[in-house]
Amino acid sequence: MYTEEIHNLLTAKFQEESFQDCFLVDIEQTKKSIRIFIDADSGINFEKCQKISRYLESHFDEKSWFGDDYLLEVSSPGIDRPLLFPRQYKKNIGRDLQLTLNDGSQSQATIKEVAEDYVIVTREEIRKEGKKKVKETIETHLPYHIIKEAKIVIKI
Repeated sequence: MYTEEIHNLLTAKFQEESFQDCFLVDIEQTKKSIRIFIDADSGINFEKCQKISRYLESHFDEKSWFGDDYLLEVSSPGIDRPLLFPRQYKKNIGRDLQLTLNDGSQSQATIKEVAEDYVIVTREEIRKEGKKKVKETIETHLPYHIIKEAKIVIKI
């Protein structure tokens, strides 16, 4: 229901100088509710969300896509939503992830480096050598296509 049109409107908006580092993460739509999640390489703030919301509302109202009675929410994806794009991994370098891979295995690791096709994560492992415990850092290259879900771990 207008997902492609909304995507095109946002693509045009993100060409403007003050929005060039913004990108669309997701669109959730029902008949009368539109939730749009955006992010930015430099971080997203209330002011950017508000400006994008007003921009979209003016187009929605002009074209009567949703009638007079609809709810539009424009926000950042939030820390509890999974990472979907390399840009999101990149802005979270140094943070811990809870990973679920396509094979069902789960682990926790720290984002070290991000490439277009994969992310490099590290985790510490403790192993015994005789009576000593040795801590070593394991580095893993994970292609995005094998990651089922990756969420930032919130440390308290």
